[in-house]
Amino acid sequence: MEQGEALELPGLVGCQEGAVDSRTLAKRDAGTVTLFAFDTGQALSGHTAPFDALVHVLAGEAEVVLGGTPHRVGEGQAILMPAHVPHAVKAPQRFKMLLVLVRG
Repeated sequence: MEQGEALELPGLVGCQEGAVDSRTLAKRDAGTVTLFAFDTGQALSGHTAPFDALVHVLAGEAEVVLGGTPHRVGEGQAILMPAHVPHAVKAPQRFKMLLVLVRG
């Protein structure tokens, strides 16, 4: 991603049948910014991370499970996944999200 370049984020990553696709836009010591596209039924399995992360749904709807509690997150909405809290991301339908991981 170039400085000063305006991008149409949902168009930078495509939903592929039976898969999760991703594209890293920025990777720095302080964190990363990654686009994801999920096909229906796909998921990122449950895990914990030592850093906070923000999920912003760009298209469709996601299920984000935080500490065992599922949350529906729709297009244009965002949810914080706090550090050290078990979480997972599931696709009840095709969706695209921007993940911002904050290490600093």
